[in-house]
Amino acid sequence: MPEITTGAAALILTAVLGYLLGSIPFGVVVTKVMGLGDLRQIGSGNIGATNVLRTGNKPAALATLLFDGGKGAVAVLLARAWAGEDAAQLAALAAFLGHLFPVWLKFKGGKGVATFLGTLLALAFPVGLAACATWLATALVSRISSLSALVASATAFIWAALLGHGSMVILIVTLATLVFWRHLPNIERLKAGTEPRIGGKK
Repeated sequence: MPEITTGAAALILTAVLGYLLGSIPFGVVVTKVMGLGDLRQIGSGNIGATNVLRTGNKPAALATLLFDGGKGAVAVLLARAWAGEDAAQLAALAAFLGHLFPVWLKFKGGKGVATFLGTLLALAFPVGLAACATWLATALVSRISSLSALVASATAFIWAALLGHGSMVILIVTLATLVFWRHLPNIERLKAGTEPRIGGKK
C-alpha cells in the first residue's frame, strides 16, 4: 500500500466522487442512445461490453468498453493530480465498486473487468498493459471473455510485483477477488463447458 499522506476529509471526498463516476452505467446509456433497447433485457442482462456485443453492434460494444475502462482511469488520474497516490488507489477501488454496485441501477451493476483494466492502466501503465495483453492472449486462444477476465485479473498482481509496483498488490488482489466473485456463475459454466464464446449469443 502507498503511504497515507492525504487528509481524511479529502480521502472521503475522493471515495465518493470515484464511486459516483464509476457508477455511471455506460453500457445501458450507449445501448439506449443507439436504439438497441434495454441492455438488462438482452443476453445475460449484464451491463458490460461483452453483453453489448450480443446485440450484434460492435461499435456499441467498443464504446462501452472504452467508457467503462475510461471512467476508472479518469477517477485515478483526477485523484492523483488532486491529492496523491494514496487517493489514486482509493479512487480506483471506489470507481470499481461503483461499477459493480451503481446507485442508479439499484446497486445491480457489471462485473468490472473493463473498469479494472482501466484503473490499472492509469495507476501504472506497464502493469495495465501487461494485464490487457494477458486478457487478449487468453481471448485469442480460448475465445471466451470470462476466462480471459479471470486469467488477467488473477495474474495482474504478479505483473505489478515483477514490474516494480508492489504498492499496488493489495489493491489488485482485492479487485481481482471481487472480479472472481462476480464471475462465479461463469466459472460454473466454464466447468460445465457451456460458457458462451466471444461474439456468440447467450
